[in-house]
Order: sequence, then C-alpha cells, then structure tokens
Amino acid sequence: MKRMTALFSAALLSAGLMSATAHAQQDPAAAPEQPQATAPAMDFSDDQLQQFADASQEIAVLSQDYTERLHAAEDEAAQQEIRTEANDKMVEVVEDSGLDVDTFNAIGQAIQQDPELMQRVQEMVQL
Repeated sequence: MKRMTALFSAALLSAGLMSATAHAQQDPAAAPEQPQATAPAMDFSDDQLQQFADASQEIAVLSQDYTERLHAAEDEAAQQEIRTEANDKMVEVVEDSGLDVDTFNAIGQAIQQDPELMQRVQEMVQL
C-alpha cells in the first residue's frame, strides 16, 4: 500500500509540475479568472484510468531519477534545466499513454477527491 501511495504521490507531484509550467506560460492577469479543472469520476473511462495508471508508474520512476539529479545540480541554472527536461519527459510519457496532460491532471485531481476512484486505479496498477 505504501508503494501505491508513493506511486500516486509521485504522479500527482509530476502532474503539478506539468500544470505549473503551463500556468507560468499564461498571462498572470488572466489566471485568476480561469476555473480549476475538476471533473467528476464518471467522466473517465476504464481505458483512461488504465492509461493514467500506466503513465503514473513511468512518471514515478522518472520523478525519482530527476529528483536525484536535481539535488546533485550545482546551481539554479542547472536545476532549471533539469526541471524543464523532467517536465518534457513527463508530458511525453502522458501523451504516449494516450492521454493529454489536462485529462491526466483531471484524473489525478479526481482520485484525490474520490477514494473509490483511487481504489479502482490502484487495482489497475496491481494487474
């Protein structure tokens, strides 16, 4: 169970990293007017949840690797380069899974709010 929690924590952390980059590219004045993207659990198919579970596993591994590299970076410029590379890789993993980043993030938010949905995704990871 701890492994599952760590897996989803890493995935959600990564999702936050991806969304933080996207928000940083938006006009700061327009950001407060945009609603937070949340979607009911019913909107996600089993295929999408499986894609989320698969991508989460890969992202957890990437997150660990890039966290180690980030701690070893010598200066802020090197850290920023590593963050950018990590973000690009995580976006690639999500898109290769068949999801777009917004859907991945929406599923991540939904599983935080819905314990039953979290359980479904955890079961998919175990398969």
